[in-house]
Amino acid sequence: MDILTGMELAGQTLTHHKVRCALSMLGICIGVGAFICSVAIGRGASAQIDERVKNMSADMIQVEAGGRNVNGVRTGTHGTRSLTLKDAQAIERQIPLVTYVSPSVGMRVQIVYENQNWSTWVAGVSPEYLSIQRWGVARGNAFTTADAAHGAKFCLLGQTVATNLFGAEDPVGRIVRVQKIPCRIVGVLDVKGASPGSGWDRDDVIIMPFTTVQRKIRAITWIDDIFCSAVTPEDVPAAEKEIASLLRERHRILVGEDDDFNVRHPSEIGKARAEAQHTMTLLLACVAAVALVVAGIGIMNIMLVSVAERRREIGIRLAVGARSRDILVQFLLESVTMTLIGGAIGVGLGIVGTFGIAFASGWPVPIRLDSIAIALGFAGAVGIFFGLYPAQRASLLDPIESLRG
Repeated sequence: MDILTGMELAGQTLTHHKVRCALSMLGICIGVGAFICSVAIGRGASAQIDERVKNMSADMIQVEAGGRNVNGVRTGTHGTRSLTLKDAQAIERQIPLVTYVSPSVGMRVQIVYENQNWSTWVAGVSPEYLSIQRWGVARGNAFTTADAAHGAKFCLLGQTVATNLFGAEDPVGRIVRVQKIPCRIVGVLDVKGASPGSGWDRDDVIIMPFTTVQRKIRAITWIDDIFCSAVTPEDVPAAEKEIASLLRERHRILVGEDDDFNVRHPSEIGKARAEAQHTMTLLLACVAAVALVVAGIGIMNIMLVSVAERRREIGIRLAVGARSRDILVQFLLESVTMTLIGGAIGVGLGIVGTFGIAFASGWPVPIRLDSIAIALGFAGAVGIFFGLYPAQRASLLDPIESLRG
């Protein structure tokens, strides 16, 4: 029997059992659709993270206060108070691989304007911080080095804070209260978007001179972080080593002792998050593959029932000259046809579902032909694998016994 004749007979058989075939194909539809959706969404999320990582300062280095041991228990990040402004000044003076340096002091604050208030993060930094982060000012101006030196009560608002406090109004020049301290808004920052490392909204922040936050809001003498910018992205590893060596010397840390600071390169966090997203995509694809396998078991069950019901038909065909191989091919084609039709419908559902999710989330969700080909190929393989046993069983039936039954 040639393939075209077998496909024609398979189509006729499937049309005679519409409900049964539809229920059998349902699992294949769901599995293929879920596979295409999960792979497309995963790729879209990974691409978005990669794009944000590229937009980050590839030459940025963050030195944060580290943890310390208290009765054998580590206090964690920012648990020490040994990081100071003099450390930042020493890095700027002694390490030629570093261009910009900004101390940083932060905390959660409540910012109030008239009858509106908003809880946000205040970052006390120097003007160089904007250059390190490649962060522009959309409206107004940034505060100056002199403002930072004198602890001026100025602030820059992130777009999220500006929108929630002022709506469509221009906030530049207005006075807000930050932890009961009146501050003049000198500018509004450009939109920065979510962080690829942690996902937090980087526009939900206000930026002030670090001296103002350090002395007037937190009333401390140490700093939380030092943000640096290397000369080039290629100089980052060497700069990190020099910074670590300088701070160990300044903090009198002996050989074998743990650092009381952490040196981080934020783009690595984004890359790690992208890898985690890739792993999650693979996991979802595996779940969809399991759904296809379960659907294949259902198809095998249906095909076994079909063999039992069509024993007389099989006997007649064998009696008039059909070979066992023809019977095997016929039933195998029925199984494969069923899975491929279900897979094609599943592809349509997957594409519609993917575009629906993309529209709702605002993510770019690419659907590539290779994922569709893999889904259809896997569906066909399921049809062959789970249809082979029923087909083989049908081909081995005895014609006389089949005609009697």
